[in-house]
Amino acid sequence: MPRPDLLETFANPYPDREYEIHMICDEFTSLCPLGGIETDAAELALLKGGAPDFGIIRITYVPAEKCLELKSLKLYLWSFRNDGIFYERAVNRILDDLVAACQPARLEVVGDFNVRGGIKSVITARHVGTSGGQGPGVGR
Repeated sequence: MPRPDLLETFANPYPDREYEIHMICDEFTSLCPLGGIETDAAELALLKGGAPDFGIIRITYVPAEKCLELKSLKLYLWSFRNDGIFYERAVNRILDDLVAACQPARLEVVGDFNVRGGIKSVITARHVGTSGGQGPGVGR
């Protein structure tokens, strides 16, 4: 189960400047929530969810008062490893949890998942904060 309680933040060292932070996790894993699709793989019954899904998670944000701490982000993303979850829900859950943790001016999460069943899925979710996407120092 995803663990947003693992996310930590620190004070933005430049809260009056708009700048972007890009982070890439190229080893994201979760489990297919439907599971057991492969009829000859009895060991999948042992997994809660099913076959593993692999992808790349790209996070881009403009911090406001807080920045995300990288080690805690890594541990948070790893917490999806044994969770049966659809791609769309995973990407939107990551967005919601990161927004709750650091209240950014803007944040985008892209889930670029490996081909499954001959179809590649890329899911993008965005958040624009109450400042209309402007960093705290813009327009002052």
